[in-house]
Amino acid sequence: MSITKIVITGGPCAGKTTGMNWIQNAFAMRGYTVLFVPETATELISGGVAPWTCAANVEYQKCQMRLQLEKERVFEYAAKGMKAEKILIVCDRGALDNRAYMTEEEFAEVLAEVGMNEVELRDGYDAVFHLVTAAKGAAEYYTTENNTARTETPEEAAEMDDRLIAAWTGHPHFRVIDNSSGFEDKLKRLVMEISAFLGEPEPYEIERKFLIEYPDIEALSKLPNCRRVEIIQTYLKSGSDEEIRIRQRGEHGNYIYYETRKKKISGLKRVEIERRLSKEEYLERMMDADPSKRPIRKDRYCLAEGNRYYEIDVYPFWNDRAILEIELADPEEEICFPEMLKVIREVTEDDSYKNSALAAIRQ
Repeated sequence: MSITKIVITGGPCAGKTTGMNWIQNAFAMRGYTVLFVPETATELISGGVAPWTCAANVEYQKCQMRLQLEKERVFEYAAKGMKAEKILIVCDRGALDNRAYMTEEEFAEVLAEVGMNEVELRDGYDAVFHLVTAAKGAAEYYTTENNTARTETPEEAAEMDDRLIAAWTGHPHFRVIDNSSGFEDKLKRLVMEISAFLGEPEPYEIERKFLIEYPDIEALSKLPNCRRVEIIQTYLKSGSDEEIRIRQRGEHGNYIYYETRKKKISGLKRVEIERRLSKEEYLERMMDADPSKRPIRKDRYCLAEGNRYYEIDVYPFWNDRAILEIELADPEEEICFPEMLKVIREVTEDDSYKNSALAAIRQ
């Protein structure tokens, strides 16, 4: 059995409701049992539990977080008992959406209430897909009439959209789908991005890699749409045609663990299979570490700008350069770079800049 849990999020009036129907149709046809976790805020507010009816906003947020997490646990429990090979759990907004509606102090109080940290909340989902509000790029279609819980003006909706993107920035599989095309094409892109993540029809990863000048770390750290993530990557013994690595990923002492297997198909395209590990499994897999390679430590700065998600890897052994990685759904996609990043050259097919090469111990 394969159970995958994803989040569909976005600013007000972004097309989530219609998008859910598209997801149901597209992935049921591909053999998935598709389960939908309904939006918690709409349920609560429609039922009379709202920030303006509770004693304080933070008390409402505690209610919403508790209900959100409990609903997801129920759906996961139900999924494990189903007679299906492939199950896709789709959350209409996830736990970290709440952060966009809280101060840092309120968010810390809510985390303490549920006994979890931000990394657990954010990376507890396999992937996150953000639909940009119609207020950004399609203002003529923005409306509040189809959702009684929606009260934002177009300006407020655009601001909230930015805050939601910032809340999820740092997730390892985060995609932003904007309004650069018509609404139907927007939803086609949503389905395409989910398909690519799920590996339908095959688990390909399309990635481009660029050597850049050492970035302004202080400036990056101040951006609301940029998050630093600590990564320790260890390569395991494997055959010549396969690369196996395990990764510790997180921040402030809170980590999630993964195992990734990769096989190269062409210059840009690779088969990639990733699975989550428990801490115990991670430590056990460390016993298979390749003795010819040292663990790679790096700080990854995840930057969400426009509809693109940039991953900037800063290594402790370089003070003049860094690596920029961009995952694509289509190898022909045009790439625009943030002005603050200075690209030296593309190194996608330069094996000397692969992490496995950087990890090699020179004799």
